[in-house]
Amino acid sequence: MSGFRDYFLSTAAIAAAMLACGVAVAQADDDNDHSQRHGYKHVLLISVDGMHAVDLKRWVESRPGGNFAQLTGKGVVYPNAYTTAPSDSFPGMLAQVTGATPKGGGLFYDDSYDRTEYPAKAFYTSQGLADPGCVGPAGTELTNFEALDKTYNYSSGLVADYTAGGTLGQVYTQLDPDHMQRKLVNGQCVPVYPHDYVRTNTIFEVIKEAGMRTAWSDKHPAYEDLAGPSGKGLDELFTPEINSQDTIDAGAQPGDDYTTSYTGVRSYDSLKVKAVLNWIDGYDGTRSQRQPVPAIFGMNFQAVSVGQKLAKAGHADADKSLVGGYADGKATPGNALTLQFQFVDDALGKFVNELKAQNLYDSTLIIVSAKHGQSPIDVKDRVAISDALYSKAPGFGTNGFEICDDEALVWLSPELQQATNPATGHPYYADAKAYILAHAADLHIQKLLDRDELTKLYEDPFHNSRVPDFIAITDHGVICTGGSKLAEHGGFSNDDRNVLLLVSSPRIKHARVVDETTFTTQIAPTILHALDLNPRSLQAVRDEGVEALKLK
Repeated sequence: MSGFRDYFLSTAAIAAAMLACGVAVAQADDDNDHSQRHGYKHVLLISVDGMHAVDLKRWVESRPGGNFAQLTGKGVVYPNAYTTAPSDSFPGMLAQVTGATPKGGGLFYDDSYDRTEYPAKAFYTSQGLADPGCVGPAGTELTNFEALDKTYNYSSGLVADYTAGGTLGQVYTQLDPDHMQRKLVNGQCVPVYPHDYVRTNTIFEVIKEAGMRTAWSDKHPAYEDLAGPSGKGLDELFTPEINSQDTIDAGAQPGDDYTTSYTGVRSYDSLKVKAVLNWIDGYDGTRSQRQPVPAIFGMNFQAVSVGQKLAKAGHADADKSLVGGYADGKATPGNALTLQFQFVDDALGKFVNELKAQNLYDSTLIIVSAKHGQSPIDVKDRVAISDALYSKAPGFGTNGFEICDDEALVWLSPELQQATNPATGHPYYADAKAYILAHAADLHIQKLLDRDELTKLYEDPFHNSRVPDFIAITDHGVICTGGSKLAEHGGFSNDDRNVLLLVSSPRIKHARVVDETTFTTQIAPTILHALDLNPRSLQAVRDEGVEALKLK
């Protein structure tokens, strides 16, 4: 029952308990006990997606001269850090820059659902159908991933190239409003931009309002959501599309995106590494214009995540002996994953060296974490299943939606959610719950979170348009796939959520380990405090009782 114990450790539950106990927001202290002013001019935030706390420990132990080790030698490590639950990329990244769980941030997954919205125009036109606009029953899948890109092909599910049909660093040239879901506003059917989904402000908004420059690089233009509800928080968003045709690597075949080889994803991440180096040098991400060095900037790495999931070498990999994942349950990386960790380690060294070259190292706080982990670490625990049964639940109808990676989120058709099933005389919701529980063994469900429990953790699905009707927490090691991938994320287990968290600065003279349970939501107030801005400027800090990280 360890997975269910992890569920109770969810950030939302802890945050609710903190609020109930009246816990005050803590302020992080620097190494000289200057509790009111840190004086950092810049924060470099890095998300190594998929990287666990145990990965950091093992890597530093095995490579004491590496760049991860150098950062820990002048830093604070939090081995019991947890990301959000669900542990998907979208809420996981939002947590780091808002301090919010899905309860406050409003997003549960990149591929999710809203009961009040309507499909995108291109959903119809790509099938040769007339666009009906915002008519008929509301409720639609939210496609905050590559599907929003201008050159997304609805037939192949692939984007033409990493520019997404626009100009890197100019995200609104990459996004296509016709690919966005829509809502009725004053009788008009209008597209919903990613930032419109965010229900709490971001550090980017607070920092920009203070007159400082902001920049970020991520895997989809859909990460425009990080600009915050205002849509104005980011001066620059540099987003090469990862799920696009690999046009960089020799050997890549038509249909291969940058996640289909270990080489490809490193080539892809290198585009973002170069953008970060350009920001450090006082340019924009493409190095075409001089710009002030951002106060907050950074990127996510995908190399480790692909190294954990991809079972074997792809077309673009010259070494066909490479295999993905871990060698054992102790998180010993296999040959491919070792290459991916080394790539990230080398990139971190480039960042530090460039900060030093530009005389910015002493005035920059470096934070390294992860949006999510990956489960299972031990491939022997892997159990691949189909999630097709969820869509047969009573009340799912023609307008329901479910997504399952290593746990399942289920939304019933909005028009049936609170209706009575004429076949049984019971509410569709009750029948759906009974159906899912009856198939719990087939779906490897350890715990089904229903309306009562979801209301406690998030909000009432009968009144919040995005909260799932059910979340099925599966047995450890279960992934929903018919393919060969080794692991997934999104769930509630330790492997999903116990991620690396490291804060480093040359001002931290004595390396430390903070063993108490921490959360990636605490990154956001820590960043603001480092820049001498008020963490309580963040709504989530006030509403969810989020503390800044302890640096002592």
